[in-house]
Amino acid sequence: MASLRRTLFAAPLSLLLALAGPATGPAGAQVDPVDHEGGFQAYLHVLAARARAEGVSEPTIQRMTAGLTYNPRVIALDRAQPGSTPNSPPAFAPYYRTHVDAARINGGKAMAASAAALLPGIEAQYGVPSKILLAIWGHETNYGRYKGDFDLARSLATLAFEGRRRDLFTAEFIALLKMADRGVERRQMVGSWAGAFGNPQFLPSVYLRLARDGDGDARADIWNSRADTLASIANYFRDAGWRQGEPWGVRASVPAGFDREVLSPQLEAPSCPRVHARHSHWKTVGEWRALGVSPQAPIADRTMAALFEPDGPGKGAFLLTGNYRVILQYNCSNYYALSVGLLADEIAR
Repeated sequence: MASLRRTLFAAPLSLLLALAGPATGPAGAQVDPVDHEGGFQAYLHVLAARARAEGVSEPTIQRMTAGLTYNPRVIALDRAQPGSTPNSPPAFAPYYRTHVDAARINGGKAMAASAAALLPGIEAQYGVPSKILLAIWGHETNYGRYKGDFDLARSLATLAFEGRRRDLFTAEFIALLKMADRGVERRQMVGSWAGAFGNPQFLPSVYLRLARDGDGDARADIWNSRADTLASIANYFRDAGWRQGEPWGVRASVPAGFDREVLSPQLEAPSCPRVHARHSHWKTVGEWRALGVSPQAPIADRTMAALFEPDGPGKGAFLLTGNYRVILQYNCSNYYALSVGLLADEIAR
């Protein structure tokens, strides 16, 4: 059996692709999960060949693919993700109440106190405020209380085989194998159904590129080390372009009768276009003040900002800076980014 397995994993890529066959049925219809297992096992050989071509060691390929089976639960969760209709988005207030709650606020304050010796150095090195680092950690895993228990190799291989986002999940599966080659233990490779893991819920490719050793033990342990977790989140934000000394945004008041028709976006955003479509075009805070829009917290007049009213006119407004767009790089969702910023402010209060 072992020799047969080695022979299959050395098969040419073209043959393996033929063996794997399509991930969908006629006209894109999904095949019943019961019928997927044979194709999935063949597709593992495709993934193995790709990993081998990218320099992953044979022992790692064998170890990481042994016993993997198709996981229909992962596909069900993926297809159950809520869509969004730009013209009728859900209200922000319910999302805010469940994501900027007392547990996360108090947990962030407690973590800030217990990590007080670490945070100033990390903030000084990376230029990202501690409150933002803590808010990301709190938002993603409630400070490590829930990090997911899906087998990452099985989840990523299943999502790659399913095919709708094959390039993405194939790359993440290969990155996971490269993590194993770097010495990350198989038992640590558990996380969300979509392949994110650890305290900050990094994907494998993000871990390889941006995870950092914050405590000097030559490992980037984002599962257990506070220092490594915080340094890694900070490195992510620095890499994404965080501007030191600039807030993510501020609450603002908008005068009655304000003409919003002239504030529609004029440029299409290169990323998260549907998210940015709900923002106004950019003005300096000084220009917003001249129009009667008043920031409710300190922010320099020269700062560029966009106006956003998540629940419509008269129901709360924000002036959002370039650093808000950095938060969006972590998760392309207005409500996610808003709740991270607001949670950060509550933690620091």
